Amino acid sequence: MLTTVAAYSFPYEAHIGRAKLESEGIPAFVADEHTINMQWLYSNALGGVRLQVAASHRDAALKILNEDRSDLLADEEGEDLPTCEKCGSTNTEFYQIGKRFAFLVFLGLHFPLFPTRTAIRCLQCQHITKT
Repeated sequence: MLTTVAAYSFPYEAHIGRAKLESEGIPAFVADEHTINMQWLYSNALGGVRLQVAASHRDAALKILNEDRSDLLADEEGEDLPTCEKCGSTNTEFYQIGKRFAFLVFLGLHFPLFPTRTAIRCLQCQHITKT
């Protein structure tokens, strides 16, 4: 009997989880993939694209899917964190300038015209640097 260990909005996310489980020796299956591919608006109604494993592998699969190995990748590849040009902090995030204006243009014109630009916002001093 199969049991669902995770649900995703898009099929590619489920396939990433399936590949992660299969690399650890746990056979996994993706359910409702084709239905969501044909009509992605049904994703929430159907409970998303489901990743399923045998009931005997459930606990091991949940443990593997909940692991965070991003620190291993950062150690191997190194981190290239953007720095704030005002205070020099690396506590930054990517930010879109003009998102509110783009939304208002969409409401007014009923046309998806999105004049946005990418920027970096410092979480320390709130300074925005255009990229």
